Amino acid sequence: MAIVLPAEWIKNWEKGGRNEFLQLCRALSEDKSHDSLTFRDIQQALYELSSHVVRGNLKHEQASGVLADIIEFREDMPSILADAFCILDIETSCLEEKTKRDCFTQLVLSCLYLVSDTVLKERLDPETLESLGLIKQSQQFNQKSVKIKTKLFYKQQKFNLLREENEGYAKLIAELGQDLSGNITSDLILENIKSLIGCFNLDPNRVLDIILEVYECRPEYDDFFVPLIESYMYMCEPQTLCHILGFKFKFYQDPSGETPSSLYRVAAVLLQHNLIDLEDLYVHLLPGDNAIIEEHKREIVEAKQIVRKLTMVVLSSEKTEEKEKEKEKEEEKTEKPPDNQKLGLLEALLKIGDWQHAQSIMDQMPPFYATSHKPIAIALCQLVHVTIEPLYRRVGVPKGAKGSPISPLPNKRAPKQADSFEDLRKEVFNMLCYLGPHLSHDPILFAKVVRLGKAFMKEFQSDGSKQEDKEKMEVLFSCVLSITDQVLLPSLSLMDCNACMSEELWGMFKTFPYQYRYRLYGQWKNETYNSHPLLVKVKAQTIDRAKYIMKRLTKENVKPSGRQIGKLSHANPTILFDYILSQIQKYDNLITPVVDSLKYLTSLNYDVLAYCIIEALANPEKERMKHDDTTISSWLQSLASFCGAVFRKYPIELAGLLQYVANQLKAGKSFDLLILKEVVQKMAGIEITEEMTMEQLEAMTGGEQLKAEGGYFGQIRNTKKSSQRLKDALLDHDLALPLCLLMAQQRNGVIFQEGGEKHLKLVGKLYDQCHDTLVQFGGFLASNLSTEDYIKRVPSIDVLCNEFHTPHDAAFFLSRPMYAHQISSKYDELKKAEKGNKQQHKVHKYITACELVMAPVHEAVISLHPPKVWDDISPQFYATFWSLTMYDLAVPHSSYDREVNKLKVQMKAIDDNQEMPPNKKKKEKERCTALQDKLLEEEKKQLEHVQRVLQRLKLEKDNWLLAKSTKNETITKFLQLCIFPRCIFSAIDAVYCAHFVELVHQQKTPNFSTLLCYDRVFSDIIYTVASCTENEASRYGRFLCCMLETVTRWHSDRVIYEKECGNYPGFLTILRATGFDGGNKADQLDYENFRHVVHKWHYKLTKASVHCLETGEYTHIRNILIVLTKILPWYPKVLNLGQALERRVHKICQEEKEKRPDLYALAMGYSGQLKSRKPFMIPENEFHHKDPPARNAVAATVQNGPGGAGMPTSLTINTAKLEESAAEETDKLKEKSQGTVKVINKTVNATPKVTTSNGNSASNSKIIKEKDDKEKSGKEKDKEKKEKIPATTPEAKALGKDGKDKPKEERANKDEKPREIKEKTPKSDKEKEKAKKEEKASKEEKSKTIVTTIESKSVTEKEREKEPSREKDVAKDMKSKENTKGGEKIPVAGSLKSPVPRSETSECEREQKRRKVDIHSSPSHSSTVKDNLNELKDSSTKHYINHTTPTLSKSKEREVDKKDLDKSRERSREREKKEEKDRKDRKRDHSNSDREVPQDSTKRRKEENGTTGSSKHSKSESPSDSPRSNEKEREKSKSKSSGKEKGDSIKAEKMEKSSSGSKKESRHDKEKEKKEKRDSTGGKEEKKHHKSSDKHR
Repeated sequence: MAIVLPAEWIKNWEKGGRNEFLQLCRALSEDKSHDSLTFRDIQQALYELSSHVVRGNLKHEQASGVLADIIEFREDMPSILADAFCILDIETSCLEEKTKRDCFTQLVLSCLYLVSDTVLKERLDPETLESLGLIKQSQQFNQKSVKIKTKLFYKQQKFNLLREENEGYAKLIAELGQDLSGNITSDLILENIKSLIGCFNLDPNRVLDIILEVYECRPEYDDFFVPLIESYMYMCEPQTLCHILGFKFKFYQDPSGETPSSLYRVAAVLLQHNLIDLEDLYVHLLPGDNAIIEEHKREIVEAKQIVRKLTMVVLSSEKTEEKEKEKEKEEEKTEKPPDNQKLGLLEALLKIGDWQHAQSIMDQMPPFYATSHKPIAIALCQLVHVTIEPLYRRVGVPKGAKGSPISPLPNKRAPKQADSFEDLRKEVFNMLCYLGPHLSHDPILFAKVVRLGKAFMKEFQSDGSKQEDKEKMEVLFSCVLSITDQVLLPSLSLMDCNACMSEELWGMFKTFPYQYRYRLYGQWKNETYNSHPLLVKVKAQTIDRAKYIMKRLTKENVKPSGRQIGKLSHANPTILFDYILSQIQKYDNLITPVVDSLKYLTSLNYDVLAYCIIEALANPEKERMKHDDTTISSWLQSLASFCGAVFRKYPIELAGLLQYVANQLKAGKSFDLLILKEVVQKMAGIEITEEMTMEQLEAMTGGEQLKAEGGYFGQIRNTKKSSQRLKDALLDHDLALPLCLLMAQQRNGVIFQEGGEKHLKLVGKLYDQCHDTLVQFGGFLASNLSTEDYIKRVPSIDVLCNEFHTPHDAAFFLSRPMYAHQISSKYDELKKAEKGNKQQHKVHKYITACELVMAPVHEAVISLHPPKVWDDISPQFYATFWSLTMYDLAVPHSSYDREVNKLKVQMKAIDDNQEMPPNKKKKEKERCTALQDKLLEEEKKQLEHVQRVLQRLKLEKDNWLLAKSTKNETITKFLQLCIFPRCIFSAIDAVYCAHFVELVHQQKTPNFSTLLCYDRVFSDIIYTVASCTENEASRYGRFLCCMLETVTRWHSDRVIYEKECGNYPGFLTILRATGFDGGNKADQLDYENFRHVVHKWHYKLTKASVHCLETGEYTHIRNILIVLTKILPWYPKVLNLGQALERRVHKICQEEKEKRPDLYALAMGYSGQLKSRKPFMIPENEFHHKDPPARNAVAATVQNGPGGAGMPTSLTINTAKLEESAAEETDKLKEKSQGTVKVINKTVNATPKVTTSNGNSASNSKIIKEKDDKEKSGKEKDKEKKEKIPATTPEAKALGKDGKDKPKEERANKDEKPREIKEKTPKSDKEKEKAKKEEKASKEEKSKTIVTTIESKSVTEKEREKEPSREKDVAKDMKSKENTKGGEKIPVAGSLKSPVPRSETSECEREQKRRKVDIHSSPSHSSTVKDNLNELKDSSTKHYINHTTPTLSKSKEREVDKKDLDKSRERSREREKKEEKDRKDRKRDHSNSDREVPQDSTKRRKEENGTTGSSKHSKSESPSDSPRSNEKEREKSKSKSSGKEKGDSIKAEKMEKSSSGSKKESRHDKEKEKKEKRDSTGGKEEKKHHKSSDKHR
């Protein structure tokens, strides 16, 4: 310790040391900042001063003088000085130096007046005190202090206890037990008690104990005893009361002891009045907190074991043992558990309303542990009752209810009662949260709380409150939701099937938006049941009971089972429905009984069911596809079906489900559309099925009543309410249009986004599902929304397509009802305005209404397509086509008659029924009569409407198709933008499209070629079929069926044909580019030629079908089988085509039996139906005359337009084959061709435009021109060859294009097709020779006639050919690319662009027109035209695959053969040699080029001749060596001689081409090769067929 007094001060004490010391002490005394430090410094200073005196450095007088001065500086200065003396006393007493001790004694003596005696007696040693004279003897002093200490600390005070002083205690008890009702106060009694204690020397603690005992017995005198105890406690230590109470509780802690409730009450009151602390008392209570936690854990474990037992499968032998064990356990349990004093105290606190202390006790226990004891739960419920009473009386009591008011607690310290919702937040919500699921003990309180919630929601949802209030209300609302989640729903689970509570709760729940409700149900189902052991047990028991009921549920016991389900559902709907749904997903046959058994549910339960369904649907763990990845999972299908049934039958809110579907669509998932489909089907009665019969379809084209009666499989009745509910849900939540748009967009999403990794079959299924649901949903909206609602929600067509990116077909589908609504309302307005009643007036008004409504639509549609489109068809025509429906075009009279007759039969049956009571009879008859009247009225109304529409169309038709381009292009656009998209939209649309085409024909629409239109439709079905989904194929089949029906009707009878087609512009065979349609009768297609055309179409269909069946592709086979099944009534009609089909289908049956069972089933089904149709098939010669007159005969070649470009690329290569197959046919063809030419010329010009139906129309025009040129260039090559073979004729040339396909056709025409497959043996040489000779003969004959024309043409031809020679190569290349793109034979779609303008085609046209005149006069001219036509025709063939040529009769061929046989032989041999040379030259040229084109081509030729395909049959490697090719060469040589110049020039050209464009060609060839390989099987078959035909000959 630092020295405070420097030595200088002591030395110069008198001079300055004293003053320095005084200043130091003053400074230290005044320094208040650090008390402990200054205190120590003063002590140090005083000690140092004194020690200087002891050491003799300072005199004691000097020291005492200065000490006297500083003693006043601080109050405690004497004590500090005494401390310093005490230390020096100890130090000096140990020293041996006497002087120092003496100095010390003198110092103390001189300072006695500064420090009091008592302080010194405390601090100094007895010996020192004696020497100072403060005590007499130190020994006596010591003895005295020992005595005092003993008395103070060790001697016990003696009180009189009860036994010793019974009088005093008796008087005390009498004092406390007297009648307290008078003016006796606690103060008065306290004075008496004090007197008694003093008089009888009573133990004060014992007195306190007796006061508590008496209080226990007289609990009603709180106001007396509490102040008494409070006053008495002033005389005791504060802990005494707590200890006495603790002692009392201890007394009852024996295992057998039971703490009386009076003691709990006294303790509670004392706690409430803060006379004792809870923490002090709590430690005296048993059991300890650890024991409570252990017990809680044990309960949870037990609950889980119970669950495990219930879920375990127990065998019967084990069951008995289990039961015995359980009994023993229960007996053990019945032994009473020790008393829980903490809970007893808690209950007492709750009863007197001390919520604060009660809360703190509960906080020390596990959650809900306290309230799981019924007395506590009930006490807490009672407290809540009291607290909410005023508010409940004000807002909660239902009208008409009396109610029993609850009086408030007498206790002033109880929680304040709630007068407003805000007050509930203070205490009530908290109390309820502590109650948790145990509110179930008091259903009345449950109802009160729910009613308060309802009243609050009413206030919350009413507007007009201030911002601050709103915020408060928001907070309160979240509190209400929390209470619902934590208290109300768990409590409902523990209530024993209380349906009233469930309904009461729904009263509040229905005011919540469904999002909140579902959130609550989710918590209830997935969280709540795990929060408490009791709930865990309840969940297990519910599942157990649900299993029991579901095992026994059948259709027969629906009612009793339904009641059990109802009972079980009132308390635990989530668990029950979860189990029921899991069963439905496994066993779909449970759906009907379950739906029927749900009729005893409460509204809340229905809502929970909706949530459970959505949760089951959204289950992320479940796969939506079956393991094969090609079909939708059965669980999803079952759930969807259940959804539809349940939502229809019961009033369940749909918003959540619909929003779920919308959200799934937004996320790009379309699986769940299945649900929407089912819901709409069941609730609105709108069925979507591809399996509709034609009768049903016909009924669907009538009015609403007819649809309902005859349009659906199941008579769906009573959908009025359910469809209204569905409509309301859609409109209230604004889901009607969004769902439509999402579905329309998702159709493509299925393919391009969702489809990714999925199996093609599944993608098709999803696409169909999406599409069907859209059609169904749109139908529902159209029939259920009011006009205003619909128009308000559906935007205009351009907005739909351009902004919402809705596909056009879907956009028009949605808009169509709107137009119909608008037109009818406008029409009604106009009718009202003028009363004119004549039919003419009405029609005029109708047309005006249409113009008003449709004019903006005509404007709007222009933006949907590129401007080029509107050159071919007018926007008006486009809009008219898309806006009309079958209802507008025709009245289904037969359907109306059928339904009316059914009703008549029903009425007769009712009359004949003897058992039916008369009043029921009357009712039924009235119903039937009313229906009948409705139907007849509807029919009349529709008839008038149809007449008006037809009048309107009559007026419009002249503006429909513009004459800006060829008819062919017009047809292309019409098919591409109208027919194809719509015919696969729905079954009714398919029928509509067919009808519309017929209607346009009947209206004699200018610029519309019916012939071309039908030809396009029938000639190329491969691509269309291949690109359809399953349902689209079915609709396309329906469309073809209706088209065939019309064609068959015309084909069946000359009279009908003459009447309906004879003079119609649609059947002109000259197709001009201008609008001029006038033509003489000769320009019309006559009946016989029409029959040839129809045969061609049948043949085309056969070829396409066979092709599809042979691809091995799943989609092709499935779709073509579906289409064939649909068109079965009208096709096949010709026996040989039918047989060919039958064999192919039989082959499919064999091949697919093990591999693809669904294809097998389809094929077997079709095969069976086909066999049953066989008796109705007719031979070909009955179907059309095979020897038609020379003129006008081959109209059939109309095919050209979409002509069969089956194998577009195989031009040069296929000629070999072509020639071979065509040879036999050529004579016939030649003759027919004369007639055909006209049609062909026209059609041909038109064709190039065709493009694929959904191709990009913008590029069409260019493409088409190019195609023309390319085709021409490619085809001219062909022509050269063909010209060398006069026999090749237009058809044969088309064949050149079609390569393999054409031979097939011709054979088929000769009834030889069926043999094609059977005969696999090669022709014998003799036969071949014979055939060759015949062909030669015929060719020679023809060649003579042709020579002149060929020569005349050859000049122009040469010129034309020279120019585009380069382009030809390019075109070839392009063609090959195009064709290979699709993998199979694909028509060259609108993707080529060539520099050659269209003028060439027009030139051809002009030439054709010029030549047409000659056609009639001389046969030679006809061949010219043929050539010209071939050129064009080939161009057409390029586009559309399978178009075939008309067939020629055998008889004619034979005649010609005989005549010309001899002449021709010699000539043909010469020509043959030349031709061979040419070929070899050409081969050489090819081989010189970089790539080995020639090999390819020879290979291909070989293939076509069957050489590579079946080497057995081949005799020689190159086509030129084979006998058949020889024929061809002969033919060629003939043609060469007839048109030698031309032939030479062509040859030269060809050589040039082959060398210069060899690279391109090689690519081209390779692609061709691929194609041919693909079709090689077909080729072989054809060959065989050919051979067989020769044999016949």
